[in-house]
Amino acid sequence: MNFKDLDPVLHSQLRLAIMSILISVKEAEFTFLKEKTNATAGNLSVQINKLKEADYVEVIKSFKNNYPQTICKITSKGIKAFESYVNAIQSYLNIGK
Repeated sequence: MNFKDLDPVLHSQLRLAIMSILISVKEAEFTFLKEKTNATAGNLSVQINKLKEADYVEVIKSFKNNYPQTICKITSKGIKAFESYVNAIQSYLNIGK
């Protein structure tokens, strides 16, 4: 039985949480992600940047009512990577069956 490699970008609790949220909502504001993940702003920002560098998320910065707004959107590459990651995890869970 061979085990599938797990994507190191997604094999992080916070990055996986961010992707799990984005896969269901397609896009989310930074404050929404911060609230849902209970992460600090600094840590969340670092992890979003890692996902952005991997081209798994797109980050759109703008202003809303004179306040900076950051929107994160999952990319098609991010969706494929997430699905592959989930399939790899499922293969681990099904080993003994």
